[in-house]
Amino acid sequence: MTDVPAPHWLRELLSQNPVPIPYKRAARSALALAGPIAVGLALGRGDIGMLVSIGALCVTFADTDGPYAQRAERMGLAALLGTAGYCVGTLVHPGWLVLVAALSAFISATGSTVSMAGLQMLVFACVGTGQTAEPWLATVCFAGGALLAVVLALAAWPVRGAAVERAAVAEVYEDLAAMLAASGSDQAREARRRLTASMNRAYDALLQARSRLAGRDWSYRRLFVVLTETTPVVEAAVALVNAGRPAPPATVTYLFDAALRIRLRSPLAEVPEPPEDAGPALRQMHAALRSVADFRQGVSSTDRREDEPPLGQRLRGWWDEVALGALTWGHVARLAFCVGLAVLAGELLDLEQPYWVALTVAIVLKPDFGSVFGRAVLRGLGTAAGVLLGAAVLAVDPRPWLLVVLVAAVALLVPIGQVRNYGMLSTFVTPLVIIQLDLANAGDWSLVGVRLLDTAIGCAIVLVFGFALWPGARGPRVGAELADTIDLLADYLADALGPAPDRRSDLRRSAYRALTDLRTSFQRSLVEPFRAGRQAAAWWPVIMTMERLTDAITGAVLAQARVGPATAEDVAALAAAVRDTAGAVRAGRAPRELALPADAPLERVSAEVAAVRGVLRGPGLSDSRAAGE
Repeated sequence: MTDVPAPHWLRELLSQNPVPIPYKRAARSALALAGPIAVGLALGRGDIGMLVSIGALCVTFADTDGPYAQRAERMGLAALLGTAGYCVGTLVHPGWLVLVAALSAFISATGSTVSMAGLQMLVFACVGTGQTAEPWLATVCFAGGALLAVVLALAAWPVRGAAVERAAVAEVYEDLAAMLAASGSDQAREARRRLTASMNRAYDALLQARSRLAGRDWSYRRLFVVLTETTPVVEAAVALVNAGRPAPPATVTYLFDAALRIRLRSPLAEVPEPPEDAGPALRQMHAALRSVADFRQGVSSTDRREDEPPLGQRLRGWWDEVALGALTWGHVARLAFCVGLAVLAGELLDLEQPYWVALTVAIVLKPDFGSVFGRAVLRGLGTAAGVLLGAAVLAVDPRPWLLVVLVAAVALLVPIGQVRNYGMLSTFVTPLVIIQLDLANAGDWSLVGVRLLDTAIGCAIVLVFGFALWPGARGPRVGAELADTIDLLADYLADALGPAPDRRSDLRRSAYRALTDLRTSFQRSLVEPFRAGRQAAAWWPVIMTMERLTDAITGAVLAQARVGPATAEDVAALAAAVRDTAGAVRAGRAPRELALPADAPLERVSAEVAAVRGVLRGPGLSDSRAAGE
């Protein structure tokens, strides 16, 4: 009997993100969620402890790794809007959840930080409609739990200062050393991707810190100089790796040592001299490293704050792109419609706790957290497992202090589920919510069936009305983002290899960031079993060729110092070919036949441009004629 392989969407759906376990967040989660219950039991008010624990759960969802300022903003907004939503839920009829859902979807279109807060507002508004305690008491306890979780997460901020930002910059040097050590091996390309991701995180952390401090803080300014001066080092290192040339062990050792010194706030050591037979790329890398080591002399001249658009201009941009955007209002309509159906189903079916149906819809259909289909399936599977666990715990009616231990054990797993797999997250969160909200039903085994039915109804509403029947929900969505990224590569090519490059570093960083975001979007679409998933699977090889093209452009910049600059006509021809490729994606056609230059230093760039265009002539375009949707 021949084994039939699982479909691509199912394999992607069940896969886990290979990321480190967030031990510190797990410990904070256990303390924030189980601690209030333990205190409440000790004081003879376990009900109050449960209410405080619910508020802490709101902030626990929003806690992530990163700079303290970013985390404070994210968790503070989540606590504020989560408390507001919970308060509204305790006061109004469930029908008002439709308006809360519409407001949540509108808020989510503004940005990722506000989006998380909007999600908490809707989720805990649904939870609030099922709350039986006095509204004022429930709201005060909820706010206290949210504040407790925020304080636990940010307690080390005054003494750690820029530790997160220093670690982010140090990670860049560690990944740079690892990439050079892997040069010539099969692990080199994956090491380069890790380097790109770490550079993105470091820039995000430091740019946000600079915008908050307006360049006044010396430690942040110094770190930013180190990071910006590292760009030429990375460019030279990428050229070495692309050529398959190993870096001297002394260079790799120096980079690891630099990472350690950055973490410890120590001066960088003297850069070793390159070998006598070193090529241009290696010599350029060592020269750039010496520039980094001398960063103290360059702080005042290189630490310029970027001009920020006036507030009025930013508001007009938000109004045009977000408030009036068709995509925004499409998300608002879909979320509000499905939440309305959930509320109606709870009324018509006379469900015992109808808020659970709306809660399921709110978590599954949040508009910017990946595939709706994937979340619905994983939410259903994860919740089924979590319901069995949580309801079984309540059904056996354990002793109060054993319940605290069980809550702490499950809370430890919530941050792990957040970073590994959405189904795992649902599996761990569901028993917590059941224990927090259904403690009064302890000893009742019927709770298992009730919660499974509520979850099944919510997932069915999302899959049928929010996905299968919703206009455009099953259509391909990665085409436009793919075309935009290809256009960005064309801009990078034209500027970096042109006669007067003035934005090369910024465009290079933007290109690698766009490729990282594109990879994430494709991975989200891969879990779709319909046309969107087939198109993402067919076009997945394009990302690989685009990454090689970006590396080739970086290598050609260094090669110009050895063989001379390319002619303006050849650079323009290559940029035009790349832009034609983006046009082909948008139009759903094959790229046009164009002549590409083959002379140094553009021979490898031409080969990679041809590879990108060749892949797009394959199954990607034939599988979809609506690439620009």
